[in-house]
Amino acid sequence: MTAQYETTEVVRVSREIAGRTLSFETGRMAKQADGAVFAQFGETALLATAQSAAARPDIDFFPMTVEYREKTYAAGKVPGGFFKREMRPRDNEILVARSIDRPVRPMFPKGYKAELQLVINVLSFDRESEPDCLAGCAAMAALSVSSVPYQGPGATVRVGRVDGEFVLFPTYAQLAESSLDLMISGTKQAVTMVEAGAMELPEEVLAEAIMFGHSGIQQICEMTAELAAKAGRPKQEVNAPDANPFADKVENWRDRMVAAMQVVGKHAKKAAVKSVMATASEELMAAAAAGVSDDRELGKLKKQLGEAFHDLEGDIERRRIIDESTRADGRALDEVRPISIELGVLNRTHGSTLFTRGETQALVTVTLGTGRDEQIVDGLHDEYSKRFMLHYNFPPFCVGEVRRMMSTSRREIGHGHLAERSVSIMMPPPEEFPYSARVVSEILESNGSSSMASVCGASLALLDAGCPLRSPVAGIAMGLVEDGDNHHILTDILGSEDHNGDMDFKVAGTRDGITALQMDIKIQGLSVELLKRALAQAKAGRLHILDKMTEAISEARPEVSKWAPQMVLKQIPVEKIGGLIGPGGKVIRALQTDYAVRIEVSDEGVVTIAGGPGSRLEEAVAQVEAITGDAEVGATYKGKVVSLREFGAFIEIFPGKEGLLHISDASTEFVSDIKDVFKIGDEADVVCTNVDEMGRVRLAVPDVAAKGGGGGGGGGGGGGDRGGRGGRDRDAPKEMPEAGRTYTGTVKNLKPYGAFIEVVPGTDGLCHVSEMGPGRVGDPADVVSTGDQVQVKVIEIEDGGRIRLSMKQAESGDGETVGAATSGGSEDSDSSGGEGGDDGGDAPRRERRPRRRSGRPEGSGDGES
Repeated sequence: MTAQYETTEVVRVSREIAGRTLSFETGRMAKQADGAVFAQFGETALLATAQSAAARPDIDFFPMTVEYREKTYAAGKVPGGFFKREMRPRDNEILVARSIDRPVRPMFPKGYKAELQLVINVLSFDRESEPDCLAGCAAMAALSVSSVPYQGPGATVRVGRVDGEFVLFPTYAQLAESSLDLMISGTKQAVTMVEAGAMELPEEVLAEAIMFGHSGIQQICEMTAELAAKAGRPKQEVNAPDANPFADKVENWRDRMVAAMQVVGKHAKKAAVKSVMATASEELMAAAAAGVSDDRELGKLKKQLGEAFHDLEGDIERRRIIDESTRADGRALDEVRPISIELGVLNRTHGSTLFTRGETQALVTVTLGTGRDEQIVDGLHDEYSKRFMLHYNFPPFCVGEVRRMMSTSRREIGHGHLAERSVSIMMPPPEEFPYSARVVSEILESNGSSSMASVCGASLALLDAGCPLRSPVAGIAMGLVEDGDNHHILTDILGSEDHNGDMDFKVAGTRDGITALQMDIKIQGLSVELLKRALAQAKAGRLHILDKMTEAISEARPEVSKWAPQMVLKQIPVEKIGGLIGPGGKVIRALQTDYAVRIEVSDEGVVTIAGGPGSRLEEAVAQVEAITGDAEVGATYKGKVVSLREFGAFIEIFPGKEGLLHISDASTEFVSDIKDVFKIGDEADVVCTNVDEMGRVRLAVPDVAAKGGGGGGGGGGGGGDRGGRGGRDRDAPKEMPEAGRTYTGTVKNLKPYGAFIEVVPGTDGLCHVSEMGPGRVGDPADVVSTGDQVQVKVIEIEDGGRIRLSMKQAESGDGETVGAATSGGSEDSDSSGGEGGDDGGDAPRRERRPRRRSGRPEGSGDGES
């Protein structure tokens, strides 16, 4: 027998939106879900499902949850971490889930308490635009085709502003140039949610952008309505809630409730209201419960009585605003509560403030760090780092409650993100302030808009920490109470006004414009005029708060805290980065250990050196400059002997850079053996006397340098004030060749880096391997032997008397050729002789012998670095 399965027709609708195809499809995937929509925009695709379950008995709230997940395979990535799979949702996923929940939750009939879960999975990501708006559209489309009594359709769009023009669904490239990042949700008739980050834009521009985005919402709502008409399931019937038997009875207690609600202070008022309700409940329940013995029925009556008083309390607060233009705490509608600011309240933090506005209080701290302290962010995008972080904590005691403290709540993540978005745009660039910054807002009291208190506190604490913000940022929460055609806008709302009002509208910005905006609207419809009016009143409140902040601190402290890392930035050539880091990080690790600092290098060659208390920052900076710079002639260095040769010592003047201290420059006295003066590992003060065109460094001890000695070519060699190497009196007069002339000289000594050739009696010079032939010479012994007579041209006589020779240039025949030099030899010569030469000036250069192999790699040697 063959199993039979119900087949579902696949329905698809599509539109061209912002130059790309947006499509919704249902009936092919997740067919057992109550509602499922596969949505695609460009090559980004996701699946949104809606599933309901029976309501739990006696539940008094709407249990809806939204789960948004970005599957990393959608972007062709493997998840980071040990387990290599998606685990708990990232902050960005929680933020997107909240942006879907907020506009959807109000769109259900009153009294609907069935459990509902929305699950949205990103399946393909084209890296063109964020999938968050598509997720909102798909979730609302899934609700529209399901049996859930969702009163949609709705949609979510993003608006950017590039070159003064609004752009619907901007790409990443456009967002990078945009002065606005605005996300809007709504129905065909109204805007229901707004999230925005902006670069100090005027209120009028934000209002126009919202209306522009609403036109895009209307197009998508038409698509969703078409999909629901073709494939939607019949909607669940929702019975209107039973009339509350206490609704009329509690009216007899209105006057006493009004008096209780006029008590000043959140907790005092709460206690007064509770006292009235307790007295009323005792009387009303005694009458209502007469003859009722069932505990369940009694519990239902108590719940209905509580709901009746809740509705009465909300109505009293709204009527006072509508009828008297006065609020629960006695303020005018546009009045901001008293503000108190204390700076530097904590000794060891890098910056701190205690910001109090009415009964909302935030303790905000700043910790400054280096690039290593930046937050690494991973997800669908390539990994990146954030140098500014703002974390918000809302403990239960701040509202006088007791509850379990678990992990960071979604509310805390959302409020922290809003505050971070508000302030981050005003952070100075790294060139002006090289620190990373972590701001933490601890909410100590809450009665209205603790997120906006966090914005104000963050600006103040950053200034206290010495961070030169481009402008301070303040935030304020606005409310709305609607009465027919009358709209009463409230400045700096209380918690109860947020709960009982028709709009929660948070605006943050500077004196010049808005930096962040968040709005949740509970009414059907928000006109442009009303929106502009609300924004204008919010600006007046924001400027008032900024005045109070400026009174407390008008500009950043001139210096960062002594407990903060002291930081210096240096720009080095990119080709010097490797030398600073060293093989396997050896050099940079040693510097950090030796000087108790932290050193970071960017790919562009920006070096950050940071040190806290007890570090040797200035010494570390000097060492970095030495390592990444070039040795300077005349500068003195404290070096370390790393190698000894018969002609001198190689001294490391800074990590990775060595110079040659020739034996003739090791002392003002005659030195026959360099080992009599130095041993490996010795430290010595040396003066740089010369740096040749190949970057090779010649050194001398300070006494020799002071007398004008040292300074020969980078290859070193005889000559200079020692004459040859025969041990003659160093003050004896000597014959010197002339630069530019060609001589027939005698090879006295061979070194891996060249040959010492006597060109006139008692004076020899160095012919470097690079000047020994037209081709590449790896070993001087492949060309000449000790005792050979060869033609060489004097190409340079340096200030210190060092002579540089060239066999290669002598072959050109330029200049007069002088006869061979003869002398008794020197201690550097090979006394075994070798082939002599004719006395004539036309002695031919010795024919090159077959090349010999040595244990050294080709082209290596023990000469200067």
